[in-house]
Amino acid sequence: MAGPITKSRVTLPGDTQRLVILGATGSGKTHAGLWHLSLRNYDQKPWIIFDYKYDELINEIEGAQEISLDSEIPEHAGLYIVHPGPDNEIEVSDYMTRIWAMEDTGVFIDEGFMIGQQNMGFRSLLTQGRSKHIPMIVLTQRPVWIDRYVLSESDYFQVFRLQHRKDVATVEQSVPHDLSERLQRYHSYYYDVGSDNIYILGPTPDRTAILDTFNAKLRNLKKVV
Repeated sequence: MAGPITKSRVTLPGDTQRLVILGATGSGKTHAGLWHLSLRNYDQKPWIIFDYKYDELINEIEGAQEISLDSEIPEHAGLYIVHPGPDNEIEVSDYMTRIWAMEDTGVFIDEGFMIGQQNMGFRSLLTQGRSKHIPMIVLTQRPVWIDRYVLSESDYFQVFRLQHRKDVATVEQSVPHDLSERLQRYHSYYYDVGSDNIYILGPTPDRTAILDTFNAKLRNLKKVV
């Protein structure tokens, strides 16, 4: 497997890159994903959140706007939330295809396994989104259930506690490190594919700090608009 954990400075994803966050329920996965999202450039371009489970923290973000899968792709900067259901695979594929055509739009997906393993709109974003300036943050609790391109096309991995051996083995095909060693609660492995460096990250800031970051950026955006 990979060499030792590095102590060099962590690099966060850029504005065209993909981050996948993996972890069992209660591991800190969604919290970390929203921390990453809070630091991104939704004050400069639209970011669309696919929220399958009506996550409490996502829906506490002041200034985020709820939209439907049959609405137009937003053109203006901000955060936009869609709530797909398990029977909306065709609608999700169509919507993602329209994001692909629009370009320059960020995508955050909570519970990426809900999209399925053969969703062509999703695959288009994963395989061609970089050149179209479509950054992505994809979260999942079961790596064995997600489209293989989520792992093969990611630039960064953040790996929290995984419950199943098959999930660990699946992730280790992309992250060259022994991930079976349990870390402290809410800690994670963080792998930078480009530099081939792996780190151990501590817990992310608390929910108040994350919401404060979202709210401050969105309030400033509203003033500009």
